[in-house]
Amino acid sequence: MQLSHNDENNFSLSRFESMLKTNDVLFFDSAEFEDIINYYLENGKFALAKKAVKLGLAQHPTSTNLKLFKIEILVFEDKLDVAESMLTELQQLESSNEEVYIQKAQILSKRDRHAKAIEVLEMALDITLDPAEIYSLIGMEHLFLEDFENAKFSFMKCLEADEEDYSALYNIMYCFDFLDQKTEAIEYLNMYLDKNPYCEVAWHQVGKQYFDLKDYDKALSAFDFAIISDDYFIGAYLEKGKVLEKLGRYHEAIENYRLTLELDDPTSFAYLRIGKCFEKLGLNELALKHYKDCVHEDPLLDKGWIAITDFYIKKKNYQKALYYINKAINIDEENVLYWKRYAKINNRLKFYEEAERGYKKSLDLGNYELETWIRRCDILIDLGEFDTAIQNLNQALEFYPDTAEIEFRLAGLYFSHNQGEKAYFHLNKGLQLDAEYYIVIEELFPQIFNRKSVKQIINSFINLS
Repeated sequence: MQLSHNDENNFSLSRFESMLKTNDVLFFDSAEFEDIINYYLENGKFALAKKAVKLGLAQHPTSTNLKLFKIEILVFEDKLDVAESMLTELQQLESSNEEVYIQKAQILSKRDRHAKAIEVLEMALDITLDPAEIYSLIGMEHLFLEDFENAKFSFMKCLEADEEDYSALYNIMYCFDFLDQKTEAIEYLNMYLDKNPYCEVAWHQVGKQYFDLKDYDKALSAFDFAIISDDYFIGAYLEKGKVLEKLGRYHEAIENYRLTLELDDPTSFAYLRIGKCFEKLGLNELALKHYKDCVHEDPLLDKGWIAITDFYIKKKNYQKALYYINKAINIDEENVLYWKRYAKINNRLKFYEEAERGYKKSLDLGNYELETWIRRCDILIDLGEFDTAIQNLNQALEFYPDTAEIEFRLAGLYFSHNQGEKAYFHLNKGLQLDAEYYIVIEELFPQIFNRKSVKQIINSFINLS
């Protein structure tokens, strides 16, 4: 019985792995070694690929392809000097082998010489029988150089050579998106669809472009065509659901999200969107159930925990909101979105020390929004922590140097500390920036506000009733 190619490959792999276990030395022809090495490389089994290369070259020391596999592994391991030396020797013997140019370009790319890598790959174009691969590699080099126009052109040439290379199509769309060329992207996709009318990937991309342009009717039509082209295309159902949400057609959106749960393993995103739809329909119990399904499916998805927390905040059930945000923090204590809500909830519950901790943690994690600095300051004032409040605001000034809200607070704090010179400086600066914010002193430092000297200065900028 004659074996199929796949059967032959499996037989060769079985023989090779059996040889490794028994330490017997079996003979394989060079083509068998190439198939074995290629299989291991494609499946990320580099240690086995290296063994196969070593044994292959021991049996076939003059094999160009086996030497190229060795060079490929050396490049992957960043042993670039050794790889380059081997490649130079090989190029003298195999100057018309495109793989030699590809590996040379890979070495140049690893050394950040992307323009030179492109030159070498363009030389490979003159001798290759598979231009799609070369154009794809050239496109990637242009991306490294952030030359998105030329990258786009290269990936288009790649797609011309192989109309089913969807990775090239995705890269073309990436370039269009980066260049903010929505209309041009749609025109290109329509040209592609004229030749490939049942390409679900292209219809999906058309829909996404129209969605970004807020042309929801056309986006909906595009996603429908994607589903007609492939009724198992989960991405199209998800995107269609998002469009239906935007159009306020929540029941239909839920139906599309639910289809994705039936077609494949459930996704946390689908559960989250279903929950959002139910919440907008006022079906709170169903909304909450799906939010909980979302975090059960993926405990690391912050949007799920935030959805549950915000759900209870809207209901003014702050104890429940605090319970869930604490659960979220226990899973990921470096998530700034969690700490912001933790601070907000504790503030509502009048747990001021915990609220201050939440705002401080938010700042430590890089959330430098003005509101965060201000809220932390106001809590520190309530707690009587004037020194820490001043330190907090001086840090805030580094990010927001001319902000009346900060200046008036600093004025009040320095007055409370009997540091008149600094207090008057910040009071005057605040009034110059925006006199209307004098109300900050009135609300936070009423005793300071009632001082005759303070009122006189304020009155010089604004008429008080």
